[in-house]
Amino acid sequence: MSDQDTSTSSSSQTGDVEGELDEELENEEGKSKKGSGSSTPSLSSLASLCAVIRIKRKYQVMKKRRQERTFEAYNGAPVRSSPKIFTFDKETPSAFPAFSQDVQRKKKLRKRKRVLYPNDVGRKTVPKQEHSRAKYGLYLLFVIVFVQVYNAIENLDDHVIRYDLEGLERTLRREMFGQQGAVESLLYHLKDYLSTYVHNKPLVVSVHGPSGVGKSHLGRLLAGHFRSVVGDTLVLQYYVLHHCPQEDNAIQCAHNLSTLISGIVARAEEEEKIPLFIFDEAEHMQVEILDELRQLVASKQSNEYLNAIYLFLSNLGHSHITKHMLQNTSSISMGMTASRRYSNLMKELGPILQNVLEKIHPLWSEAEILPLGLLEKSHVMECFLDEMTREGFYPDRINIERLAGEIEYYPTVGGHEYSRTGCKQVVAKVNLL
Repeated sequence: MSDQDTSTSSSSQTGDVEGELDEELENEEGKSKKGSGSSTPSLSSLASLCAVIRIKRKYQVMKKRRQERTFEAYNGAPVRSSPKIFTFDKETPSAFPAFSQDVQRKKKLRKRKRVLYPNDVGRKTVPKQEHSRAKYGLYLLFVIVFVQVYNAIENLDDHVIRYDLEGLERTLRREMFGQQGAVESLLYHLKDYLSTYVHNKPLVVSVHGPSGVGKSHLGRLLAGHFRSVVGDTLVLQYYVLHHCPQEDNAIQCAHNLSTLISGIVARAEEEEKIPLFIFDEAEHMQVEILDELRQLVASKQSNEYLNAIYLFLSNLGHSHITKHMLQNTSSISMGMTASRRYSNLMKELGPILQNVLEKIHPLWSEAEILPLGLLEKSHVMECFLDEMTREGFYPDRINIERLAGEIEYYPTVGGHEYSRTGCKQVVAKVNLL
């Protein structure tokens, strides 16, 4: 049978079926119109009408499928035997491969070019995360800075360990009686200066106080400690009355002192160490020597002169220290610590001493002023106990109180009894035992 015969037969059959369905629909509609005269339509008429409508819809679907089959048969495509609806059969190759590929390519392009728009007006753009190479350079810079800071801290610790400032602190606290506040201030300056080797000026410390409060003893303790850590050649103890007893030789003494200091400084620069210069009894130093020392202290011509410690010991301004302590003793609380009492003493007495010393010579304008206060009777007893122990005597408490009572004291003020001569006579009295 030819394709024309099948098409004509299918069209005739579809026409007959359509005619029959139309007639049934007209009959049902007529029945419904006839029954409209009554108040309510019958249930049977409504059910038959719905059934006819469903049959017509199914027929239209079948008609559509038949038309598709005839179209495929006419174009030479294989006729599908059954619809692939809710089946798991494999997909058959498309009759139009080029057309299907174009469709799929257009769908992919449509998906790629899809742009998201916000609810409001304007185009929504997704920010791009750009990775900059400069970020890695910044991380490297942070690492380098951290390593440099860490090495600097390690170098600070190395300098402090080299000079054994902890051992010096234990020695000064054990040997210096009644001067704990001054010891803490001196150690603070030493730690701050010795923590590094590069400086913009030398450290100049001037210790002042009445007779017998421990100035010379402090100088001997510092000289002994620095000799043990930097060597004998880098420590100089200069006594003016011994090295330059005649005032007529002051210019020559100043020249010799400058040459001696230059040699020590050059040797210390080679060994990368900081030397110590101690000038005891500085109140007897001639003006020429003070001028030469001021040029060395304030010199900024070469770096080696900046890495040095100068310690001056004198009783200049002792009258101001004594007067201040006797007049302000009543205001000092017994519960205050030694550092707190010394800080109050520095606040009130420091500017006064600075003005007095600068009038004597400009050298003291470059120095850190450290006053040593008067010693009380309890401090004098500690001096006797230490000296008797050194000499091998039994430290009898009654004997120590008797010896301390032979010392001359100022009148008692605010519960404090200060010695006029400090511990100056302790060694002589112990030798008489």
